[in-house]
Amino acid sequence: MKAIRLTLICHALTQAQKSGRLHHTDDAILPLVAPPFADLSGVSVLTAPERRAYQTAALLPGRVEVESALADCDLGRWRGLPLKQLQAEQPQALAEWLQDPASDVHGGESFVALCQRMAAWLAAFNRPGEWMAITHPMNMRAVLVQVLGCPPGAGQRIDVLPLSRLDLSFTGQWRLRLG
Repeated sequence: MKAIRLTLICHALTQAQKSGRLHHTDDAILPLVAPPFADLSGVSVLTAPERRAYQTAALLPGRVEVESALADCDLGRWRGLPLKQLQAEQPQALAEWLQDPASDVHGGESFVALCQRMAAWLAAFNRPGEWMAITHPMNMRAVLVQVLGCPPGAGQRIDVLPLSRLDLSFTGQWRLRLG
């Protein structure tokens, strides 16, 4: 069994994140001051299909492969809405969604469903070598919950900043790599 090294990277900062708005599929990244990545030659790159992830992946050398399983959590009717608007117009629904990881009050995908999707992707990921996967904050939370065996509610206690990295390795089981 050959080792797998997988680094999940959160996409670069978007205007939605900066202004407190929930994500939308077409959100673009803001201009970067400096290149975010060191030399990564020899690393294979996967990206979520959303524009912000693909734009971040384009900053890496080499060919980029779109991986639909890395798509962001579907927020249904709330896609693109400002958090302040939800706090004013739907405070109980927002509170339910933040407190209950199984809630899909917005008509989209619950965090529990996202955790299950990411767990299935990790279980099926059998590509030896070094990989980078550009994805989203909620997906990275879901992967951490899965790898560490935490209850889904623990996902709310994890902050994932733009361009954050999550290093994993697989030799029989997924492990978090600190370094």
